[in-house]
This record gives sequence, C-alpha cells and structure tokens, in this order.
Amino acid sequence: MINVSNVSLRFGGRKLFEDVNIKFTPGNCYGLIGANGAGKSTFIKILSGEIEAQTGDVSLPPNHRMAVLKQNHFEYEEDTVLDVVMMGHARLYEVMKEKDAIYMKEDFSDEDGMRAAELEGEFGELNGWEAESDAAVLLSGLGITDDLHQKKMAELTGGEKVKVLLAQALFGNPDVLLLDEPTNHLDIKAIQWLEEFLINFENTVIVVSHDRHFLNKVCTHIADLDFGKIEIYVGNYDFWYESSQLALKLQQEQNKKKEEKVKELQNFIARFSANASKSKQATSRKKSLEKIELDDIKPSSRKYPYVAFKPEREIGNDVLQVKGLTKTIDGVKVLNNVSFIMNREDKIALVGDNEIANTTLMKILMGEMEPDSGEYKWGITTSQAYFPKDNSKYFEGNDKNLVDWLRDYSPEDQTETFIRGFLGRMLFSGEEAKKKASVLSGGEKVRCMLSKMMLSSSNVLLFDDPTNHLDLESITALNNGLINFKGAMIFTSHDHQFNQSIANRIIEIKEEGVFDKEMTYDEYVTLTKATK
Repeated sequence: MINVSNVSLRFGGRKLFEDVNIKFTPGNCYGLIGANGAGKSTFIKILSGEIEAQTGDVSLPPNHRMAVLKQNHFEYEEDTVLDVVMMGHARLYEVMKEKDAIYMKEDFSDEDGMRAAELEGEFGELNGWEAESDAAVLLSGLGITDDLHQKKMAELTGGEKVKVLLAQALFGNPDVLLLDEPTNHLDIKAIQWLEEFLINFENTVIVVSHDRHFLNKVCTHIADLDFGKIEIYVGNYDFWYESSQLALKLQQEQNKKKEEKVKELQNFIARFSANASKSKQATSRKKSLEKIELDDIKPSSRKYPYVAFKPEREIGNDVLQVKGLTKTIDGVKVLNNVSFIMNREDKIALVGDNEIANTTLMKILMGEMEPDSGEYKWGITTSQAYFPKDNSKYFEGNDKNLVDWLRDYSPEDQTETFIRGFLGRMLFSGEEAKKKASVLSGGEKVRCMLSKMMLSSSNVLLFDDPTNHLDLESITALNNGLINFKGAMIFTSHDHQFNQSIANRIIEIKEEGVFDKEMTYDEYVTLTKATK
C-alpha cells in the first residue's frame, strides 16, 4: 500500500495538484490519466521521491519496497544486462556485491567470515539464490535472448535497453510498482507478456500510458488527475471514459427526471460489469461497479478535438493497384516485389516490425519517393490526403500564425472566421490561433496536420503513425473520426485499440514476402502469437 496525504505542488503560479489524499492498495493496478501537462509524470516522481512535494507526504508501510521504471536509457552503459536487472532490488544487489568482495579477498579474516555468514543469511531471506534465474526469466519474457544477458548495456539497441530497464523495475516482486509509459518502444509480443505479468501481479501498480488497450487490459482502477485533484474510479479506461461522457450528458439534461437518469446509469454499469481485465479481481470489481451511485460519476474537464473527415466525392471501385514495388535504401532492400489491390471499403493497417518498409511504401504512393522498379496507379475517382511520420517540413522556419498557416490549405473558404472556427474545433481557440507554426509542440503539430487533411475533403487517407505525440483525448477523437470515415485508408499505428477498431485488412511487409489478409488486428495478433 502507498498512502498520499495532503500532497500539493505548484510550478510558478500554476497549480498542478492540491491537497491530494488517496490510498493505493495491494492487488490493484491504477491507471493514472490526465490531460497533457496535467502533471502525471510529476506525480509519479513525487511518489518515487525523485521530486519533493511542497506540502504533504507519501508513505509506505515499514519494509515495503518500491520499484520505478527508469527513463535514462544510458545510465548503465558499462554494466552487464543481468546485473542491471538485479539492481532493481537495491538491497539484494548490495548484499551480492559485498559478499562477492569478501570472498575475493586473499586475506580472509575471522571478521570477514562472520560478516559473510550474516550476508549469506540475508541473501537467502531475499531469495538471492533465485535472483539470476528470475532476472533471466524476465528478460526472456520481454524478448531479450540469452546471448545478450552477459553483454554490456552499451552493446544493446535502444529498444533492447528499454526492455532491460522494464525488467529491472519488475524484478524481485516489489510491493509498489511505478511505470511511466512502459509500452513505449515495445513490440506486440513484449506488450502481451507485460500485460499478463501485470494481470497476475498481486501487489500495487500505478501506471501512466497513452495505450488505451493496455490500460483496459491491466487496470482495475483509474486515477484521474483533473481540477488539480486525483479521483479514484473503479474499472478500466473505457469504463472511465464512457462514464465521464455519460455524466456530461446527464449534466446537460438537467430537466430529465432523476428516475430516468438512474435507469440510464444502471444500464450503463450492467454493460461494463462483466468486462473484467484482471480475472482475480473480476468478482470484487463487479460488486464495486454495482455500488456506484448517480452522484459518484462526474463529468471531466477534458476537451476533445472535433475530428471528422468528409470526402467531397464518393470513391469508385478502382482505388489503387500496386505491382512489384521494389526499393533499396542504403544498400538494404526495404521493399521487395510488393503487390496488392486496394478496394473502396478497405481500411488497411500496415503492421509488423519493419517500420522503414511501411514508411517507404507510403512515400512512394504519395509521390515523395521513386521506386527502383514496379509501379502503382491510383483510380481516377480518388483524392489522397497524407499524414507523414516526419512533419517537420511543414513547420520548421515557418513564421506564419496558425490562421495563415491553415488558410494555405483551405481550398474554398479562406475567411478568418471560417479558419478560426476550424482551429477552435481542434482546440486552438483565442490567442492560441495566433501561435507561430514554428513553435508548436509535437501534439499541436499533429492536430494542425489533421486539420489540413480534413480541409482537403479527400476520399483516401494515408496515415503514418498519427497517434504519436497525441494525448489520450486526441487519440480517442481521431480514432472515433476514422471509424466514421466513409472512404478508403492505409495507416500505421502503435495503438492497439486504434488498429483493432479501424482496420478490416492487415498487410505486413516481410523479407520473404507480403502477408495480406482481410482480418481484424486482434485476429492478426492471435495468429502472430501462435506462429512465433
């Protein structure tokens, strides 16, 4: 258990949170959510002791151990992978090192013998004899093969280092586990393994993540950072989102009879009660949900951008033909004889680990890169809008304000009233619309690119990782907008729920050929899991 009492923090004149009083109890996984800049990562740092709150305190019961996912991927460059994992249990690692140092002495005194005996006793109590094998199991589960376990961290790739630091946090069965964006840079298999680990983890977990599927899978509770406070809600992210939307609807319908509102709430809870993400807590969570009263659910202060792609022209049957596309970059063949036909109702997810191949294919299809061989042909009724993985050329060195920036991409109405209205729906209201394009954050640039695409009224959309840099609110809005899109689409995304809710066809570009099948993303993940 971790107890938070009267914790407050301000930066300058800005209040992040004030008088936060909550308990995080064992057996539960709490998803800490909040708008970008609300202070989620800062709160995790307060819990871990990295930052001190201005008022209040954070306490753990005696002899309870907290583990934190480290963010500095270059902290342990000269240490071996196995050692870095075992460092996750600091006391155990200290005992191991001191014990080894004593046994390495040439002059072994009686005092050394007594100290070694003490250390051996503590080593056994801390399950030291299983330490190396436990660390190896964690590494293997995350995809770090045995041949890497004795290598130095400096020899690993960036993605491998992330996995080692995650294994470090999980090592030794900590009483409290703090994870800030643990799925970043993880592949499908590693994410699935982590989900199962956390579902079966019996202590306290507090996690920050933009991956809605992950939050839905592992969380028993949502800790919502809003209005400078943190409220705990039973259920996963989808339950919190739907309940906050229901609360907003009920608030807006003040004249509706309370009996009708209660019935709507009961129907809503009944839908979610059976949706357990953590099987061991399914029964208790169901009972907790059933105890929710009308006043227990509250509308959120979150603002969701309005995302809607409306094609100007209906798409014909001939959309896209790709024949034998081949491309070599820096001596590596990234596309090898890629062929497929796209149909008018296709929403194709390009998946797999070969992100360079996916990006290269999109660049070729949009005329930004020439293939070495092969050809492609767009249908005469099609018009394309493209979201590139790297959008810097649209913003760097551009001193136009957002009204003028977006006006350049508005084919018809270029009045300031129209442009400002459009920007407002994308959360650039008032003075925000006068920002220079060159100073935007990553998330703001994405929202501008989405605005540009919406103004094009295209009937074929190409997205290369649009969910990167977006907060949960913007991801949800974009996801809903694309579910409702009446056109064809090719996209990549690391967001599981995004892929599952939109795609009706999966294409994976492999060295040995192209996997291409009409199926959902979940069906693809299940197939991948079975064949690896």
